[in-house]
This record gives sequence, structure tokens and C-alpha cells, in this order.
Amino acid sequence: MITAAKAALVSCEGCRRLYRAADIAGHGHDEVRCTLCTTLLHPRKPDSLTRTWALVIAAFIFYIPANVYPVMTIIFSGTGAPSTIMGGVLELFESGDYPIALVILFASVMVPLGKMVGLVYLLLSIRSRAKWSPRTRTKMYKVINAIGRWSMIDMFMVSILAAIVHLGAVATVVPGLGAMAFAAVVVTTILAAESFDPRLVWDSLEDDR
Repeated sequence: MITAAKAALVSCEGCRRLYRAADIAGHGHDEVRCTLCTTLLHPRKPDSLTRTWALVIAAFIFYIPANVYPVMTIIFSGTGAPSTIMGGVLELFESGDYPIALVILFASVMVPLGKMVGLVYLLLSIRSRAKWSPRTRTKMYKVINAIGRWSMIDMFMVSILAAIVHLGAVATVVPGLGAMAFAAVVVTTILAAESFDPRLVWDSLEDDR
């Protein structure tokens, strides 16, 4: 299989237009831009693996307090108890709200964890120069990059409740430390997916230089 790198071509990260590698060789990173979308042209994203590893590790660190500390506290008539993500899911299951519980479980627990695990797998496959189905791994990356933003559903819910359900002594919603940690998980995983260069998956098909 002939890859773009083997054909001495460089694709624009913005519009996917192809350029000859000879046209940008010898120039600095800030000198050559796409003639269509003005995106900087790079054969590969600079320090892609290092930045992605750093962001994924940070996401795993934030993921622990995001699930341990309460996401919000609902105070009704002067009393209330803090609720974690899994605690809220269990309460919804017990009350019979299965669809909502499944949505929160998927968006707030499974998606962030699956995204982090998927990125780690892609990083390790590149490190080991795995040649197994680069097309499948590229599709895997596209799915990871597309669904990551849906984790913000939980944050939208907390922010909306905190803004609307604020009736003084009757009811109040107070965001917790877990909400901030979870927001950090979402942001770092989004940045990790954006910093990852899927073209590195195909480099394993080329002969070692």
C-alpha cells in the first residue's frame, strides 16, 4: 500500500488538500500555510505523541476525583446530600428512570474512560510499530474524536440546574469539586484527541529508515 508519506505528499490538517513534501521542505514550521484554509502545513503534528501522552495521563489523574468527589449537592428546604456521578446513576436506576440513568452512565463514565483507553491503545500501537489494520485504527480514532464532546452533557446539566433551580430557601443546586474535575477530564481528553496525529498509524507500513 502506498501512503502519502511514501509518495512524498503532505496533507493539510484543515481541508485535507495535498501538497508535495518538496514544497515545504527546508521551511520553518511557521512559514508554510495551506493556500485554501491558511492552516500551517506539517508532515506530522509537532510532538504529537508526547503531547498526547501528557494529556491522557492528566485525564486519568482528573478521572479519579471526578468519580470520588460529589458532582453537585441539591439542597431542598434547608437539607441536602452531595451526589457523585455513580451515586446519581444508582439513584436514577432505583427510582425507575432507566433511560436518563443510562444516558448519564454512557456520557459521564463510559465515554471518557473508553476515550482514554482507546487513545492509550493507539499510542502503544504506534510505539510498537504495529501493522495490524491501520484503516480500522484510523476509524477508531475518528470515533474517539467525534464522541468525546458528548461527555459535556453532564456539565451542561449541572450548570443549567445551578442557574435555574435557585429558589432561596426552597431549593438550591451547588456544583461540587467532582464537577470541576470531570470538566477537566473532558477538556484534557478533547485536547488529547486533537493533538494525536492519525497519520502516524500509517507510518508503520513504511520500511524503517
